[in-house]
Amino acid sequence: MFYETKDNHHGLAHDPFKAIVSPRPIGWIGTLSKDGVRNLAPYSFFNAISDRPKLVMFSSSGWKDSVENVKETGVFTASFVGRAIVDAMNATSAPVGPEVDEFALAGLTPEPGRLVNAPFVAEALAVLECRATDILQPKGLDGAPSDNFMVIAEVVAIHIRDEAIRDGRFDMGFARPVGRLGYMDYADAGDVFELRRPGGR
Repeated sequence: MFYETKDNHHGLAHDPFKAIVSPRPIGWIGTLSKDGVRNLAPYSFFNAISDRPKLVMFSSSGWKDSVENVKETGVFTASFVGRAIVDAMNATSAPVGPEVDEFALAGLTPEPGRLVNAPFVAEALAVLECRATDILQPKGLDGAPSDNFMVIAEVVAIHIRDEAIRDGRFDMGFARPVGRLGYMDYADAGDVFELRRPGGR
């Protein structure tokens, strides 16, 4: 099959775009509102975009609490979503008001960041502490803004639980990172294999 996305006449029961761009890491974004309310929400438009400096981004469909809190405070955390806590992650995706603490809603332990004033999931095997550098609204070919707001941030600190470190590496087989596929599908990286680049690097 072939179709042009301008018309999006794919003829399928569901749009396949996000299924093709997968698996996507889940950014479990922890923020604190200006009133001190903890917020925790998963974003499947999340990824690393640079190593020097260490930059990550998450993109929100619409201006949601996470974006508002980052605008107010300039900081957030991104907690690693492993298979062992995927149900708790899913619980924090509930459409609740800004006054609701999703840590309490999902039965998770909030831990304050060391360098940023934002909470993270204590049960997570790894956490990134981040300071925002940009909040922008991407544009399409016609120059019109998308419905999404992209938050770009520099990672200023990293937490890794000791039990997830083996042979000097963050052990993916143990951590089993969860990725978002299309539709309501997810996958975890329990089956890990190594593939070296040509030239040995």
